[in-house]
Amino acid sequence: MLDRVSSALLTIGGKENAQKAIGYAGRMHDVIERADPPTGKDIVQRQEERERARGRALLYQSRAHSALGEPEETARLASLAFTVYPNEESARHWGEALVKLGQENEALMYLATAFAIPDTHTTDSQRQDDRLRLGQLYAKLNGSEKGLGDLILAAYDRTSTLVETRKKKLLALDPNSSLANPMDFTVTGLDGKKLMLSSLKGNVVVLDFWATWCAPCRVQHPLYEELKKRFKDRKDLIFLSIDTDEDRGIVEPFLTEQKWDKRVYYEDGLSRLLQVTSIPTTVIFDKSGQVASRMNGFVAESFVDLMVGRLTELLGK
Repeated sequence: MLDRVSSALLTIGGKENAQKAIGYAGRMHDVIERADPPTGKDIVQRQEERERARGRALLYQSRAHSALGEPEETARLASLAFTVYPNEESARHWGEALVKLGQENEALMYLATAFAIPDTHTTDSQRQDDRLRLGQLYAKLNGSEKGLGDLILAAYDRTSTLVETRKKKLLALDPNSSLANPMDFTVTGLDGKKLMLSSLKGNVVVLDFWATWCAPCRVQHPLYEELKKRFKDRKDLIFLSIDTDEDRGIVEPFLTEQKWDKRVYYEDGLSRLLQVTSIPTTVIFDKSGQVASRMNGFVAESFVDLMVGRLTELLGK
């Protein structure tokens, strides 16, 4: 709400609305700053959204100070916005603020950055406007556009490195987020220990996706226990219980109450990659680490026999 109100006030325009926008955007920034850091599921996406929103709050304040005719504060806040979340809009606004301060040569660098920086939220029209503005200022300062290409290439190299460094920092929060092969994933156990699924290659691996709120999962659970008993002598068959709850804090109390085995792992992004859209879901990997079978839901009367047939075939291979 603070985001939308700040943006709307700036769109309406006028100094009174600009002053109000500073207050709302400042509160927006404070809310984001005070919020607990993202954890758990989709941590990379949530951290990305958090940083982008914080950068937006600073940029709203910068735009408001521009409307109030305060170029120094405009440039300061634009530079902060770019530092928090480097993108086309903050670079362009920073460059324009420097132009108003008479620092046109320095402004060229940020206008070139606005044109060159990788930014999926920028439209082709905005890129064209950036190119036009950059060319006009460069020609004004240098007499022509000769040499502009070198400036743009330098900006591209600089900003690509900046964006890539930021991307790596985000991915460090969750190495799984950049993976395309589920067997490369590392999942977190209820006890906090990590399991690399790649370490299970050479075995048939059964993933049971469930959640505490899922009533059918409770019906299916004893059927899995029966399967485990039937194959208890097979060392090359591994069953993994994969919890998909958003709130991880409720999982252990649930397991205690139900008297279920606590050798449980959190899905840590596997659901998204394997497109698990309904619970329960069973996914079976063969010994080479390829998905060999999938079952969305189950029929209680035939589940055990069906699974015995599929597992026996895969173990035979």
